[in-house]
Amino acid sequence: EVQLVESGGGLVQAGGSLRLSCVASEITFDEYTIGWFRQVPGKEREGVSSISITDGSTDYADSVKGRFTISTDNAKNTVYLQMNNLRPEDTADYYCAVSLPFVVGGLIPTLYTSWGQGTQVTVSS
Repeated sequence: EVQLVESGGGLVQAGGSLRLSCVASEITFDEYTIGWFRQVPGKEREGVSSISITDGSTDYADSVKGRFTISTDNAKNTVYLQMNNLRPEDTADYYCAVSLPFVVGGLIPTLYTSWGQGTQVTVSS
């Protein structure tokens, strides 16, 4: 069973930065995508960024382009989300997820089958 553990969330002032980490284990297939999503209570889960392990391609939501950067450290089975110039509207619970096999990119939650427990990000104004 795929396991994902997020960390790095916290409280930061607007304009500040955080780096989220997602450590993945027990992934038995070679071609997949890892995505970062966020959710605010009462709202739908929103795709933030993804990176294809297959070809390294990345996707970003328009709301985070130019501020967030996704990257991987394959040796550590870890995916990072560097978040700069944070805004109060970035406040949410952030989750990483592993896609179905052979999925290359994309921010549609239904493409992802395994999810971490989430890490909370709060941006104060």
